[in-house]
Amino acid sequence: MSESRELLIRYEDIERARERLDDEMVVKRTPVERSTSLGDLVGADVYLKLEHLQWTGSFKTRGAYNKISQDVDEGINEFVAASAGNHAQGVALAATKCGADSTIVMPKNAPQAKVDATRGYGATVELVGQDFQEAMEYAQSHASETDAEFVHAYDDPDIVAGQGTLGVEMYENCPDVDTIVVPIGGGGLVGGISTAIDHLAPDARVVGVQADGAETVHESLDKGVPVTLDEVDTIADGIATGGISELTLSLIEEHVDEIVTVSDSEIARAILLLLERAKQVVEGAGAASVAAILSDDLDVRGETVMPLLCGGNLDMTMLQTVLVHALTEREQLLQLRVRINDAPGKMEEISGVIGDHGANIRTVRHDRSVDDLTIGEAYLLFEVETSGAEHAKSIVRSIELAGYTVEDLNRG
Repeated sequence: MSESRELLIRYEDIERARERLDDEMVVKRTPVERSTSLGDLVGADVYLKLEHLQWTGSFKTRGAYNKISQDVDEGINEFVAASAGNHAQGVALAATKCGADSTIVMPKNAPQAKVDATRGYGATVELVGQDFQEAMEYAQSHASETDAEFVHAYDDPDIVAGQGTLGVEMYENCPDVDTIVVPIGGGGLVGGISTAIDHLAPDARVVGVQADGAETVHESLDKGVPVTLDEVDTIADGIATGGISELTLSLIEEHVDEIVTVSDSEIARAILLLLERAKQVVEGAGAASVAAILSDDLDVRGETVMPLLCGGNLDMTMLQTVLVHALTEREQLLQLRVRINDAPGKMEEISGVIGDHGANIRTVRHDRSVDDLTIGEAYLLFEVETSGAEHAKSIVRSIELAGYTVEDLNRG
């Protein structure tokens, strides 16, 4: 690595950022909560860093305010940014706090809750393109044609230094931490945090987490240059940037110890687990760190580990999707297809069997237009709420003992 790349971000830059952010009305010190439930599951001492309780619901205000406050001091009073949501809110709040104007370009599919929140923090919002890359191209073009300063989500030393203040805070929360787990989108967050941790606790491990459908870091490290995806596919929209930068790649190379990836199913399970066990509502990006410690790819047994919950702006439509997926995977939401002779009383009989097990039928419908059915036959499709896999198995067995052929559609 060249010296110029190494010197782009220093710990001293993070310390100066902390001085600028020394205002609880701009950035607050977010709490840490020990989770014995998660600790029991992974065999570790787990401390959740609750950064999703930050103003705007994510860490992004840290970097945005560190940059914008300096630029305003130099006479700049108009800013433009591109974001899927969290960076948008951070820039909007930071600009408003500094008395400046902001225009935020968001993809057309950005969660409505994030669009509304960004406008609420004082920004003008323009919806352009189908993904983050298209939105960013438009925002950069807008900045070049006006007097506005473009605020990049991660490819800016001031942004990264601001995010690094979170690393200092995490160290102060738990100086004896063995492993810190940080979600990765564009790499600004993990770059800043790992720079701070490498200075304050060089023996601690920093693990970065990407979603399978937006993974770029492994290939970027292998090739030595940032790799950009043509498209991304993940429920974790907050880390769906589809690429990192030269700046953040250099910091990952220098300071991050390990990179793991997690699937959308693992992220969905983590969201549900955090709701149930920690009573925390966290978006996909924020839950990725917990998904990582629950996965087989990251061993934290016997350690003191701190997963970062970096964002809590979970769209309610996405929450519904996640819950249905996770409950179906657990078989707490059971999909059954029962083959019957299409005669009066069959639905009542099978419903009675299900009811005898104390399960709740959410929906049921007939399906007669299937090729493998003979004349006079039909399928009954049940959606049933159960207490879990064993409960589901007992229901299926009882329907079979009643003389019916039944398929558990959860199992494919």
